Amino acid sequence: MQRSRGFRSKTRNKLTSVKRPGRSNLITKKLQKFEENDLVHIIIDPSVHKGQPHPRFHGKTGKIIGVQGKSYVLGLNDKNKAKELIVRPEHLKLQSE
Repeated sequence: MQRSRGFRSKTRNKLTSVKRPGRSNLITKKLQKFEENDLVHIIIDPSVHKGQPHPRFHGKTGKIIGVQGKSYVLGLNDKNKAKELIVRPEHLKLQSE
């Protein structure tokens, strides 16, 4: 029997969260607002399945190029190919200058 190759395959370590990460409040992460041309880090929150980007983009930095509903459209380069991702704000963190 062939093994499953689902969306979260091979992510046992990458998509595990700390039990008590300093009492981080998920509501404030959901209510984050970003402007166009902001640089943001993609840090996947494994407890929220909706709006998750593919795990290959975890830790990457992209630029916000638009809004689509509650989500943001990010532009970034994967190797040498330009890609657009649709990501919810729970999985984004503003890059500090």
